[in-house]
Amino acid sequence: MSAKILIVDDEPAQQQLLRYNIEKAGYDILLADNGKDALIIIEEVKPDLIVLDWMIPEASGIDVCHELRSRPETRLLPILMVSARGEEGDRALGLDSGADDYITKPFSPRELVSRIKALLRRSRPTLLQDALEFQGLELNPETMRVTRDGDDIHLGAREFKLLSLLIERPERVFSRDQLLDLVWGHGVYVEERTVDVHMSRLRRALNKRSDRGPDRPDMIRTVRGAGYALTKKD
Repeated sequence: MSAKILIVDDEPAQQQLLRYNIEKAGYDILLADNGKDALIIIEEVKPDLIVLDWMIPEASGIDVCHELRSRPETRLLPILMVSARGEEGDRALGLDSGADDYITKPFSPRELVSRIKALLRRSRPTLLQDALEFQGLELNPETMRVTRDGDDIHLGAREFKLLSLLIERPERVFSRDQLLDLVWGHGVYVEERTVDVHMSRLRRALNKRSDRGPDRPDMIRTVRGAGYALTKKD
């Protein structure tokens, strides 16, 4: 499961240098050469991380950061800002605008990729790990296999995506709006009730024993008026 990384840079040589090194590290690449196009791509494609140059036309990197942090659906989107401005005040301004990390030109390809991996590790663990485990529940994003206490759990595509989000951040409550944006996509009209239907299917699949014994303890917690979370069970 390769992460989608959006590179936003208006200098062709720099853009291609970034593309070559990030693609070589195994990531899927999207490109934009100005802030306005970047915001459109982010809304339509939903990348996993943005490598954002400060000095770009239409809307600067700082403006793009402010805009993304003001939107609920992109508030947590990882942003690595790239700039030739290396003064302490510039770095502080970049980070204060909403960037998660700041790298100054010139930089080595190895450092760039390391920074990207660090951001992805914090924001989307399943993109970098072979499998995630929580309370006997294991999810492998590469093979799309899910097991609980060693038994295979068969899930549909939506249920698998829902579980992927929940197991990345156990105990965190995801609202229905957040789940709709992250699983179905921002701007796609789907009723909130649809989340409840798929979550009910996921719950049944996780709790049912393959040997027809008693159901397992329910790991999905419903928070009235708030959403859903994956939680520990004794």
